[in-house]
Amino acid sequence: MKDSPLSPVQRVSSIDAYRGFVMLLMMAEVLRFGQVAEALPESTFWAFLDFQQSHVSWVGCSLHDLIQPSFSFLVGVALPYSIASRAGREQSRTMMWFHTFRRSLILILLGFFLRSLHKEQTNFTFEDTLTQIGLGYPVLFALGFRSERVQWAALISILVGYFIFFAAYPLPGLYFDWAETGITADWEHNLTGFAAHWNKNTNAAWAFDRWFLNLFSRESPFRFNGGGYSTLSFIPTLGTMILGLIAGKWLKNNLAGSSLIGRYLVTSAVLFAVAVLLDLFGINPIVKRIWTPAWTLFSGGWCFLLLSGFYFIVDIKQNASWFKLLIVIGSNSIAAYILADTLAGFINHSFRIHLGQNYDVLFGEAYRSLISGGLVLLIEFWVLYSLYKRKVFIRI
Repeated sequence: MKDSPLSPVQRVSSIDAYRGFVMLLMMAEVLRFGQVAEALPESTFWAFLDFQQSHVSWVGCSLHDLIQPSFSFLVGVALPYSIASRAGREQSRTMMWFHTFRRSLILILLGFFLRSLHKEQTNFTFEDTLTQIGLGYPVLFALGFRSERVQWAALISILVGYFIFFAAYPLPGLYFDWAETGITADWEHNLTGFAAHWNKNTNAAWAFDRWFLNLFSRESPFRFNGGGYSTLSFIPTLGTMILGLIAGKWLKNNLAGSSLIGRYLVTSAVLFAVAVLLDLFGINPIVKRIWTPAWTLFSGGWCFLLLSGFYFIVDIKQNASWFKLLIVIGSNSIAAYILADTLAGFINHSFRIHLGQNYDVLFGEAYRSLISGGLVLLIEFWVLYSLYKRKVFIRI
């Protein structure tokens, strides 16, 4: 699982900075802004931060909702560099494919492992970020050797096909058993009209999981995912990775800085426009939880915008030193992901053992999650910085 990172000549600091920003957002969940907002219900400031650190209930987008698409997008951005690096070492295409399938399998198994922590048995669930990437990665790799026209055609085919798959699935009938969905017929976020084909746990992907996930050994039969997430979201997630692949090829082709930024911004604007129009006209809602085609386009617009911003500030203006913290985290993103999912609770528990159960009430009960979470973040960053100084980079 350990490779040397790409050579300094090829490595683009803005990619690491953007990836570090995404991972920091995920790691910062330990700050629990929602607990502070609950303790201070009249504060619009903490209510705003709580919203940005939470996933929206169904339609819409918060900053937190952009973590997974950004991580997936950056997998695509990095692929042209990875292929070039392996080709430069004269690695055969057969070995590249072996590495691709190995990477895919490890991502899927790592997703199982992380989702099975504190469970009585393996939790076979496929909506974890790593698992979703692993399922689509071999197709992304194959597209990495094809022309940009083929890549755009693949993206359009995926999104149109996924749209038809949902649109063709029948809406709940008169005798539909809503108890099997975890929601009610009058749930406030249910969509009406044609857009109802993308409602929570009554859609085509939910029906697939009712069959597929019950093929595996489970503590109890699968009926619905409480968050509405689904296995088949890996298909439109692949679309997000393809957008990243295209962005990465443009970046690697060494276009002039202003030309590349302009192309990114135009692409972002087009993706935003199409996604918003699809949502406004009730054709396809912007829903992250089931990764609707409109969400792929909408989040892709944000990804192009964020990448252009980081590229302009970090690489064109050569301000990488401003983002040292993010680059340290982003250059070891898999390690950061595992640390955030496995060690946060252990670190917090250890502090309570050695410093006392109430060590984090220094500034009052309302802010205790900021103290405990902030200390967890410091420990996690110390680990990542130690790895960075020793040039230890965990790769899959």
